[in-house]
Amino acid sequence: MKRLPDFVIIGAMKCATSTLHEQLARQPGIFMSTPKEPSFFSNDEQWARGIDWYTSLFADAPPGALCGESSTHYTKLPTYPQTIDRMKQHLAPDAKFIYIMRHPIDRLISQYIHEWTQRVISCPIDQAIDRHPELIQYSRYAMQLSLFFDAFGRTRVFPMFFERLTKEPQSELQRACRFIGYERVPAWDDAIGEQNVSTERLRQSPLRDAIINLPGLRTVRQKLIPQSLRDRIKEFWSMRRRPELSAINLKRLEDLFDQDLSKLGEWLGLDLNCRSFNRIALQAIPQWRSAARAVVA
Repeated sequence: MKRLPDFVIIGAMKCATSTLHEQLARQPGIFMSTPKEPSFFSNDEQWARGIDWYTSLFADAPPGALCGESSTHYTKLPTYPQTIDRMKQHLAPDAKFIYIMRHPIDRLISQYIHEWTQRVISCPIDQAIDRHPELIQYSRYAMQLSLFFDAFGRTRVFPMFFERLTKEPQSELQRACRFIGYERVPAWDDAIGEQNVSTERLRQSPLRDAIINLPGLRTVRQKLIPQSLRDRIKEFWSMRRRPELSAINLKRLEDLFDQDLSKLGEWLGLDLNCRSFNRIALQAIPQWRSAARAVVA
């Protein structure tokens, strides 16, 4: 029998989805896909590979294991408009979805850094928010979720806060596991570390990487080139400071995101806006209001 995922981590981008994916993969009785982000339902080139390719990602799952995958492209409207219709065609009626949210401006900046390192974006961040509107759209959590609610129902989507996952990883992992129907007690593995962290902010350079990876060159470089000089050379490809928005654009984004957070807050029974987000995200255990009012720890 061909396997489909029992649950999908649908986003948001730069909200520790890779970390949660790896932690779930370490739990006995949970099987996570490789690759982590198949993006089958979102990307046309992946969709063209067919459902047999997608189900093959879960073919090695042990009997009785819960299967999952993690594709943040699934909550990247309007970039991938066909995602939900494709999911409705193939996923089981009881499939579940996990969505992690962080302060929308922090998420935007983290995405900007990622896209800069990938050479997708080259301009300063104040210009990028207009030239690359997806930076804003992917942080509009209520907008991204509303179509999932319409298609699958609110109770099938599990909300998490990045800030709380970072602060209380074990308890948040336990909450997520209860939601997907995992009957054992999961254990957070501190040895794994954070995944896909952009702290180094090192820009891609195929030529540089090809030279660095030449056989034997690493040893020669370490012996003949002082570390101080290597660090100076590395700075050429590095983002030296975390990008900062101008006061005007920061206010503009706060006003825009506050509208979206107001709707999200209604769903969660929380007074969410850009100023309150970090404080509430650290304290509140998010639950949709229709099921139960959000609990403040």
